[in-house]
Amino acid sequence: MKTLLIFMTLLFISGTARAELKFRNNGTFRIAQITDVHHKLNHSNATEALTNLGIVLDKVKPDLIFFTGDIVVDQSMKQAWYEVIGLAIQRNIPWAVTFGNHDDENGSTRVEIMNYLRSLPLCLAVDGPGSVAGVGNYFLRVESSERNATAAILYALDSHSYSPETIEQEKYGYFDFSQVDWYRTVSRQLTQENNGKPYPALAFFHIPLREYGLLNDSLKYTRIGSRLETECYGALNTGMYAAMFESGDIMATFAGHDHLNDYIGRLNTICLAYGRFSGSSTTYGHLPTGIRVIELLENERAFRTWISDTVDERVYPAFFNNNRLISE
Repeated sequence: MKTLLIFMTLLFISGTARAELKFRNNGTFRIAQITDVHHKLNHSNATEALTNLGIVLDKVKPDLIFFTGDIVVDQSMKQAWYEVIGLAIQRNIPWAVTFGNHDDENGSTRVEIMNYLRSLPLCLAVDGPGSVAGVGNYFLRVESSERNATAAILYALDSHSYSPETIEQEKYGYFDFSQVDWYRTVSRQLTQENNGKPYPALAFFHIPLREYGLLNDSLKYTRIGSRLETECYGALNTGMYAAMFESGDIMATFAGHDHLNDYIGRLNTICLAYGRFSGSSTTYGHLPTGIRVIELLENERAFRTWISDTVDERVYPAFFNNNRLISE
C-alpha cells in the first residue's frame, strides 16, 4: 500500500506537468543539460558564463532544460539561483533540476532550495516522497506528438553530497537503497501501464555511478568525447545501474560532477554520459562553457546527443539505437 501511494502521488504530480512536455511534430524532443555552473553573484566570469549559455541555448532551442547539480555556490541563494534559472524563464523553456554536492553548502538546505525553486515559473521539479532518501527523486512524462499518451520518461535522482565518515577511502555520495527500491517500483508500474513494454527513459543526476569507471578502457567500451580526469564516483555501489539494466527502460544516464569529462559511453544496454561543464573560473575546469544536447526520437528506443558551446555548435555527435552507440 505504501509503495502504491508513493507511485500514485508521483503519477499525479508529474501528470500535472504532462502538457508541458511533448514531442514535436517532427517526432523529436530536445533536452539541454546544464551542469556544474558553480554560479557566484557579482563575479565577472560567472556573468560571462551565463551570457555564453544563453547564446548556446538560443542556438539549440531545447524543449526542456535539465540542471544536474552544483549550480549555485553563493550565500544569497534565491538571487543566485534566479540568475541561473532566468536562462530558462526568459526563454519560456520548462526546466527541471537535481542537486549536486555543493548546492547546499552555503547556508540553505536542499529542502529550502527546492521549495524556492518550485515557486518559480516553468519549474517541473518535485521534492519527492518523504520515505525515499534525498530531495528531488521524481519522474516526468513526455507526451506523444500525435495523441494524449506518454511516449518517454525522464527520471531525476538525488545522488546526495558526501559519504558518511565511516567510509574512509571514497568521499562522495551514493544512492540509498530506498532510492533504488523507489526507482524499481515506479519503473515496474510504468511498464505495466504500457502493457508490459518499458517506456524509453533517461535518468539525470549529479555524481556518476561507479560503473562509469569501467569506461576508462576505450578499447573494450565505446566512448565518445573527452575523458581528462578520473571518474569521481560515489563511495558505494548500491545497485542502481543493475536495477536500471534489469528494468529495461533506461537508455542513458546523464551526470555532471567531473568538470573535465564530457563523454558518453555504452555499458551493455545503457549509455553512461556526462554533460559539458557549464561554468567558469569560479571552480576548476578548462573546457569551453557549454551544454549537452539530447534529442529523443519518438516511438523508438533511440536518441541523438552532442555537445554545444560558443566555439562549436555540434561536438562529439553520437547516435544510440537498438542498444548500439555510434559516432555520427
